[in-house]
Amino acid sequence: MRSLTIPILFLLMPLAEIATFIFVGREVGVGMTLLLVLASAIAGAVLLRVQGLGVLRNIQQASQAGSDPGHQLVHGVMIVVAAFLLIIPGFISDIIGLLLFIPAVRDLGWSFLKSRLTIITTRAAAGARGFSRGRTSNSETSRHTGSPVIDLDDDEFSRTDGRGRTDPNERDRLK
Repeated sequence: MRSLTIPILFLLMPLAEIATFIFVGREVGVGMTLLLVLASAIAGAVLLRVQGLGVLRNIQQASQAGSDPGHQLVHGVMIVVAAFLLIIPGFISDIIGLLLFIPAVRDLGWSFLKSRLTIITTRAAAGARGFSRGRTSNSETSRHTGSPVIDLDDDEFSRTDGRGRTDPNERDRLK
């Protein structure tokens, strides 16, 4: 039943949006309804620009400080989703989008997602100072957690098919 939730939601959401358009159109008129839809799209674009730049700045600061930018990355994704919900026509999606622009709601979303996400970073991938959650390299992580990551240097790896012939796609690789 859990796997049917998202498809059912995608089927019911447009119907709910159409019903909301009819209700709002009856109450305030067609012209005002169209203006509200246009205003929400403009507000979504403006809020994406203003809050999105702020989140990008926070991600950069967290990376430079060597801390884990996962929280800021999730906030950034939620802001982009909120902006798209405001830009697409519909009052229900506008309400959800406006709620996602509120930092407290995004923090609730982060606390919900935090336990369901696994973020693995390495110091080499993050720059000179880097950031990491726990271990500092993929080889250490694979040794301790049993994950199927094998870290090889260039001289320890060659592309052959097992019979001594090189990979036909070898010429396409950058050297």
